[in-house]
Amino acid sequence: MLTRTSTQSLTGQLADRLAERIRTRLLPPGARLPSVRECARQQGVSPYTVVAAYDQLLAQGLVEARRQRGFYVRDSAPAQEGRPPNAAPMVVQMMASRVPADASSLIRSMFHRPSDKPQPGMGVFPPDWMASAFMPTAVRRMTSTAALQELSLQYGEPSGDAALRRSLSNKLVGINVPAAPDQIVTTVGATHALDIVSRTLLRAGDPVMVEEPGWALEFARLEALGMRILPVPRRADGPDLEVMAQYCQLHSPKLFVSVSVLHNPTGYSLTPGSAHRVLKLANEHDFHIVEDDTYSHLAPEHATRLSALDGLQRTIYVSGFAKILAPNWRIGFLAASPQLKERLLETKLLATLTTPTLFERALSWCIDQGQLRRHAERIRIRLDGARGRAVKLAMAHGCSFASEPAGLFGWVDTGVDTDALTQRMLDQGYLLAPGSLFHARRPPSTMMRINFATSQDAAFWKVFSKVRAEL
Repeated sequence: MLTRTSTQSLTGQLADRLAERIRTRLLPPGARLPSVRECARQQGVSPYTVVAAYDQLLAQGLVEARRQRGFYVRDSAPAQEGRPPNAAPMVVQMMASRVPADASSLIRSMFHRPSDKPQPGMGVFPPDWMASAFMPTAVRRMTSTAALQELSLQYGEPSGDAALRRSLSNKLVGINVPAAPDQIVTTVGATHALDIVSRTLLRAGDPVMVEEPGWALEFARLEALGMRILPVPRRADGPDLEVMAQYCQLHSPKLFVSVSVLHNPTGYSLTPGSAHRVLKLANEHDFHIVEDDTYSHLAPEHATRLSALDGLQRTIYVSGFAKILAPNWRIGFLAASPQLKERLLETKLLATLTTPTLFERALSWCIDQGQLRRHAERIRIRLDGARGRAVKLAMAHGCSFASEPAGLFGWVDTGVDTDALTQRMLDQGYLLAPGSLFHARRPPSTMMRINFATSQDAAFWKVFSKVRAEL
């Protein structure tokens, strides 16, 4: 039986048990593993513990995931001859105990929460923070009989709904980014926009500079596309310019991916001096910059943005609304120079043809009526209070901050290996975001990212301190 008193996490125990059965052919090639929910019920653990265990088996090459069908034992899994059926494979035990949470695990957690407790590792606001009365109103306006017929029974415009692109253009004026409506392309979230940029400008093997620490999904996405990642250390004022200059001399990178404002996970924001030097490098060495401004709704309008200084010559501006308004509306956008916009649009057409006009038109109404602006103001005020409480709790329980707390996330030094800490905390029903996730090569780290909105719970910090002391 799995036991919470074991020196190994529940995730590691479950992964080891299944790995042993696969290697001894008790689970033969082609056998289907129990569904996540069924396995969780059988073992008396959370669905997330099962997801994390299955991810470890994927990492070891013992199982494969088949779309909408589940997890299956790989045909190539070799039996371990000469090993008694009951013998626990020591090498597998060691491997499983060292396999950290990865980007896909963190994304899966958005859909398979370990428990109903607040989750410090989550990357979004709690649903009750984003609830509003104006969103249902906006959707109702778009679903009257006449409007529904107009918006649903024909393909929308390839670039995106014209009304939304006008609204976005006016909104970008407020942060000094000069983008006419015909320079904007709507997307299925900001991640889709980043993917469009990559598929348009890059080919497999191309070198790409990415800030480090950085967004775990961006590293994973670029690796999946076959790119060579060149990690650039992120500092308080911006990227490490000396490292960037060396990469430019040695590798001729094609693209630089940056979060200028309220950087994830550090909360840093770019300074004007650093921004000018980055743009100078881009002009001298002929690379593009994609500026991910996902957290723009939480930042002051006067914050320094590369796209504003550059006028969208070498920069491509990307943002979205999942973080602040409606994650499931899946609306993002990009803005670029007129010439580059046409190339980006071609990539969008090949992948999705168009994007759903109904929600785009509803979002346009929310922007034009001032509802989004007022909603964002309420969120910022609430977040300021949550940040203050979370910082006090973290410091009271022996943590320190590597950067000045700002925005949604805190970059926290725990003093212990956060990969191991993450596995133990999963057993307690809490999801963490360990520091290794935010580095391209996944080195061991004592850092973790916390979400200030979901880290105000004193009960979490008490469990955190107890588990950390046991490592």
